[in-house]
Amino acid sequence: MNFDFDRVTERKGTNSLKYDFAKERGKAEDVLPLWVADMDFPAAPCILERLEKAVKHGIFGYTESKEDYFAAVSGWYRERFGWEPKASWLVKTPGVVFAIAMAIRAFTAEGDAVLIQQPVYYPFGQTIKANNRKLVNSPLKLVDGKYEMDFEDLEQKIITEHVKLFVLCSPHNPVGRVWTEEELRRVGDICLKYHVLIVADEIHSDFVYEGHKHHIFASLGEKYADNAIICTAPSKTFNLAGLQNSNIFIPNANIRKQFNRQIDATGYCEVNAMGLFSCQAAYEGGAQWLDELKVYLKGNLDYIREFLKERLPEIKLVEPEGTYLVWLDFRELGLTEAQLEELVVEKAKLWLDSGTMFGPEGEGFERVNITCPRSVLKQALEQLESAVHA
Repeated sequence: MNFDFDRVTERKGTNSLKYDFAKERGKAEDVLPLWVADMDFPAAPCILERLEKAVKHGIFGYTESKEDYFAAVSGWYRERFGWEPKASWLVKTPGVVFAIAMAIRAFTAEGDAVLIQQPVYYPFGQTIKANNRKLVNSPLKLVDGKYEMDFEDLEQKIITEHVKLFVLCSPHNPVGRVWTEEELRRVGDICLKYHVLIVADEIHSDFVYEGHKHHIFASLGEKYADNAIICTAPSKTFNLAGLQNSNIFIPNANIRKQFNRQIDATGYCEVNAMGLFSCQAAYEGGAQWLDELKVYLKGNLDYIREFLKERLPEIKLVEPEGTYLVWLDFRELGLTEAQLEELVVEKAKLWLDSGTMFGPEGEGFERVNITCPRSVLKQALEQLESAVHA
């Protein structure tokens, strides 16, 4: 490998949300954090070089992108996913959650129903409620260790609750499903039938394990693209969340106009200059870094799978098809939610994401971020083993 993912980088004392805010979040300061979805790896050298160049230039005024920015973004999606977005579709925002909020405000009114599939990324529900919309949940079903959509429930909820908008998580965070083309088409057909707009959060699309394929929702056909807002970003892929830059694709001109009108109402204009620079650099020169990272993360996944099998068989791995977030099933331990929290935080000295954050269906589960050096993952699992077997 050309990149050293085993190297431990000290992050404490950098105002890192992951490492420096345990006390503020009600945790002991000595917990080992594997929670929020950012990586413990420095960004790819091509990104750092581009940012260093900008810093040396020394002027950070209002900044926009030109044709070479879109060429980098579209080239990435063409080469990696066989999808050809058009430049006119692109709307840049500071984040995917911001884009989801804008879609909720643009295409629903207060009291309208917005559907999600829990257990799912918790800002979805928070954003729906914060905008005084009605949260409707069509829970995923765990069948023989694999999560599935409940299409009958999904359609029934859309009808009875008069759902106006559906936030689709694809690949799914936290359960790790990479939806098949057939599943996505079925969802798309249901939403078209009842005039439900789809907002597809595809931020984890670059992390898919062997044997699976991510299908960009808009690539399924014109009728699906015409009823969708596709949310993408380099942030999860290249560890750039703090630079606040997302690329939102809206093929339907009328939907795009309404979406942009809502952004205009916030007073928001240009995205972070460093976000623009880093995104373009990542998509132009970061492919090898990402490919090697994915090999390393497969090794981390293999390690956690074997560790649980051999030393912690009471805890089950929900086998991920994508993302770098691992969903662990602790239910066999027979603990209450409070007891599980005590086990993980107080006894194991770990900071994970409690499953209930993602909805009531997450009770008894924990989400673990495996984008760390293997030595850190090893330490975390050994601490967990000691706590369980104490």
